[in-house]
Amino acid sequence: MQITVLNPVSQLLPFPVSESEALKEPIKEDTRMRNRVLDLRRPAMQSNLRLRHKMMRAIRRFLEDEEDFVEVETPILTRSTPEGARDYLVPSRLTAGEWYALPQSPQLFKQMLMVSGLDRYYQIARCFRDEDLRADRQPEFTQLDLEAAWMDAPALQSLVEQLMQRIFKEVIGVELQLPLQRMTWQEAMDRYGSDKPDLRYGLEHVDVSMHVKDCGFKVFSGAVAEGGCVKAIRVPAGKRVSNSRIKPKGDIANEAVAGGSFWQFLAREVLGLVPSQSPQQASPSGGGKGKGKGQQHQQQQDSSEQQGCQRQSLLWVTDFPMFEYDEEQNRFIAMHHPFTAPHPEDLARPDDTAVSWRAQAYDLVYNGVEIGGGSLRIYRRDVQARVFSLIGLSKEEAEAKFGYLLDCFEVRTFNVVQGFASGTDFSLR
Repeated sequence: MQITVLNPVSQLLPFPVSESEALKEPIKEDTRMRNRVLDLRRPAMQSNLRLRHKMMRAIRRFLEDEEDFVEVETPILTRSTPEGARDYLVPSRLTAGEWYALPQSPQLFKQMLMVSGLDRYYQIARCFRDEDLRADRQPEFTQLDLEAAWMDAPALQSLVEQLMQRIFKEVIGVELQLPLQRMTWQEAMDRYGSDKPDLRYGLEHVDVSMHVKDCGFKVFSGAVAEGGCVKAIRVPAGKRVSNSRIKPKGDIANEAVAGGSFWQFLAREVLGLVPSQSPQQASPSGGGKGKGKGQQHQQQQDSSEQQGCQRQSLLWVTDFPMFEYDEEQNRFIAMHHPFTAPHPEDLARPDDTAVSWRAQAYDLVYNGVEIGGGSLRIYRRDVQARVFSLIGLSKEEAEAKFGYLLDCFEVRTFNVVQGFASGTDFSLR
């Protein structure tokens, strides 16, 4: 055998790239980024790229070959739309003082595709959001974006479940059992204090307000007296949690202080008591604050019960609040986005009850992490105009920003009995 050197290495590599070379310590992030080509040669990175490819291939085969979806690319340079984050802006060379916005999602384009008669659309879409980096969020990301006409929310959820079952089986060899569990947003907040509960641990919140209202401990009795509640979290196998972890400066105690919680050993179990200013831990009128508390409680649960559980926890969380009220701006804000359809029975109620309206929106939660979500779209001009009005857009502003969308809802190219190309969407991140 003869070996020909095509390009000699003239300097030492900044880190090993071979599987046979053991790493003594993790590679620093900035070192990896400066040497990205070498970083991508490492077996772990190659595995990530191939895993992503296998997932994309499974998605395309399922949606195109079995469900008759059509892949459509939507514009990247577009106008700004309300999506919940800041836009990345691109100046227009031809029109001084004007800007394009990079899409936070293909939201409005896919709604228009439904009206156009292309009733099953999908796209593996690039999305851009100018927001701070987090562990599960970055400014530029890719999501599976799909929308289907003539399907209600349960029908689309069923389709997505089958897609997830295919992905899990083909990519990681795990067989998902269908149908997935469903839980309303209010039930999730009441039982787990989070809108993305991790059901692997089974740590439910139990209302113990009646038992502590006269206990003499002001933190608890005061919360109940002010119309709030106290909930308990029972952590099994408490003997695995050392006493030092729930004492001051312990990791669980540090997190519990942020959430206003109290932890105590009882009969070799840990009891976490959580005072709340809201009788239901979070209600539709306080959804934003409740969500933040829920995230803290979830962290506490995870910290107190780290057993390396391997089973999968996938569920749908449905019926999110439609609006929350912003006291500073003195107006309603759409919790999901203003193109989500309210529940029909809520839509029949007066505008001043909008704080308790429910959206036909749903999230897919995997092991305590939201990995996707969607909703039934508004497809009537009068309903969309009413939602715009509730979030503070005047008729003139709504027409200037979204006139093209409102107009297309009234352009009927074929007759229907009820509704018109009611789009139901889902995005997998």
